[in-house]
Amino acid sequence: MTTNLENMMRGQLLDRRHKLEAATLAAPAPENLSNLLRQVDAALERLSAGSYGLCEVCHDPIETDRLVADPLVQFCVDHLTPVQQRALEKDLELAARIQSGLLPKQSMNFDGWEASYHYEPAGAISGDYCDLVNVEGGDLYFILGDVSGKGVAASMLMAQLHAMFRTLISVGLPLNQLVERASRVFCETTLPTHYATLVCGRASNSGEVEMCNAGHLPPLLIHGGDVTRISATGLPVGVFCDQQFSSARLRLVPNDTLLLFTDGVSEAQNEAGDEYGIERLSSLASDNCSLGVRDLVSACLKDLSVFRARAPKTDDLALLAVRRSN
Repeated sequence: MTTNLENMMRGQLLDRRHKLEAATLAAPAPENLSNLLRQVDAALERLSAGSYGLCEVCHDPIETDRLVADPLVQFCVDHLTPVQQRALEKDLELAARIQSGLLPKQSMNFDGWEASYHYEPAGAISGDYCDLVNVEGGDLYFILGDVSGKGVAASMLMAQLHAMFRTLISVGLPLNQLVERASRVFCETTLPTHYATLVCGRASNSGEVEMCNAGHLPPLLIHGGDVTRISATGLPVGVFCDQQFSSARLRLVPNDTLLLFTDGVSEAQNEAGDEYGIERLSSLASDNCSLGVRDLVSACLKDLSVFRARAPKTDDLALLAVRRSN
């Protein structure tokens, strides 16, 4: 276990112990509180002995996202009891429902803009981030990103980003400051190993689009049959707490489209181990430039499915198309 993670888990366990101890001193402690206190003490002993985070059956490391979610876990997924397996399944089902509830409407038409997306977790939950927010005054914010890691921890960080951006958008900050504030909070409240690549854009009713690309894959600008890549303007969110970001501006005319995607699309592999790649996605976008946003997203997914054939899906994927409609 890394020192940073170990320090974080020790802090969480000590905080739990103080709260449990205060609760037991305030009133006669019920048996479940006493048992929980014993579990916390046992976890602290494992930390001191250097065995914390190792499965008590196979002695292999326990999944990090499960430790972060519950510092008291003692078994890896392969060695959970049937009762524990059912509890984990219920937790994942609940997390999936919560995450689904955070997603915007699948398609949106708003003041000269239309948008559509596809969001597909590799498992029950996803670390990809997708949101569409329309605000008073005619601006449409669109965000697509990818949190480092997978599983429960990544989905929790995705929810954190969702809440931060929704709150900051309501304040009306300039786009670069919006991303800077989100990055600072994300950096200060997560582990040093956690970060997120993302594109945050604001489309105005004049046709102007301002975008901040924080280390993410280049969005594709589709103009007629021409496809242009828009490069990143900064490092991923959360890398440095005092990080600054810049933005790029462009003006879209009717039927121009922005296509954003995560690496679950571009790095998807077929049975031979070949990657789908940005070139193939760009070519497909060019060939289907006349399609509406919903049909364009569907065409991308169909082509990706044909390419992948029977190869297993190994990563979350998200696609977002934003078009200037008039």
